[in-house]
Amino acid sequence: MTTSTHTTIDVHALRQAVGARDAATLEALYADDAVVEIVDAGNPPSTPMRLQGATEIGARLRDVYARDMTHEVDVVALTDDALGFTVRCTYPDGGRVLCSSLAELRDGRIAREVILQVWDS
Repeated sequence: MTTSTHTTIDVHALRQAVGARDAATLEALYADDAVVEIVDAGNPPSTPMRLQGATEIGARLRDVYARDMTHEVDVVALTDDALGFTVRCTYPDGGRVLCSSLAELRDGRIAREVILQVWDS
């Protein structure tokens, strides 16, 4: 007899890590072979920024969360195998960024994520 245990992502840890700009904790939420696609003004849907694997994703997270700005997880939707959430960011000068993420989960970690982000003009 095979026993399977189901785990899901820790949304509380996600919220805390984003608010604290804790890139290491966020990196641990991704599968080692995760893929992230980012679509924004500089990376249109036909050529999104593509990050593959823990090394590339971790480097991007460290860069983003080292910036002088606040980050807050807003809306969250979670199922057994999918996670959706928005992050609202504010720069010291008042400029804002809104990121919307939709992710596929595997074994309680993000396996694939698509991020759409927009900035104030």
